[in-house]
Amino acid sequence: MMANDMHDERRDPTQAVEETSGAAGAAQAPEAGPAEASQADALAPLLAERDELKDRVLRTLAEMENLRRRTEREVADARAYAVTNFARDLLNSADNIRRALESIPEADRTSADGAFKALIDGIELTERDLAKTLERHGVKPIEPKGQRFDPNRHQAMFEVPDPEVPTGTVVQVMQAGYIIGDRVLRPALVGVAKGGPKPSAAPADAA
Repeated sequence: MMANDMHDERRDPTQAVEETSGAAGAAQAPEAGPAEASQADALAPLLAERDELKDRVLRTLAEMENLRRRTEREVADARAYAVTNFARDLLNSADNIRRALESIPEADRTSADGAFKALIDGIELTERDLAKTLERHGVKPIEPKGQRFDPNRHQAMFEVPDPEVPTGTVVQVMQAGYIIGDRVLRPALVGVAKGGPKPSAAPADAA
C-alpha cells in the first residue's frame, strides 16, 4: 500500500497538468453545443435568402433566353413576310400577263414574226422577270396539277369525272397558287377528278 502511494507521488507533474487540462476541456465541451445551434439559427435565414435569390436569377435568365428566341423568331418572320401584302397585289399583274399570253392562239404564236413576235417575246420576258423578282422575295408558285388535292393549298372549283385518274387528284388549274416562305399566299383554284380509283394511302396513313 505504501509502495503504491509512493508511486503516485512520483508521477510526472506534466501528466498531472495534462489530466487537469483534459478534465477542464471535458467540462467546457458541453458549452459548444448551444453556440453552434445559435450560429445555425443565424445562418438559416441567410441560406434561405441565398437560395431564393439564386432561384430568381435562374428564372430571370430563363425568361431572357425565351425573350431572345422569341425576338429572333419575330424578326425572321418580319423579314420573310414583310412583303406579303405587296406580293399579293403583284399576283394580279402576273395573272394578267399570263392571260395575255394565253389569249394568243397557238398557231398565231408559232407563225408570228416581226413586231408581233417581238411583242410576244417582250410579254414572255416580262413574265419571267416578274417570277424571278417574286422568287427573290420568297414567293413561289404552287404546282398542283397531278397532285393529290390539298385543302391547305388548293381551292376546288369543280369536279371532273375521270375513271382513269384517282379520285381527289388535281386535273385542271384555273388560277395559279403561290406560297411565301412556308405560308400560303394564295391557294390555287383547281378542278378535281372524281369517279376514278381510290387514291393510294400515304405512308403515314398506312402506318
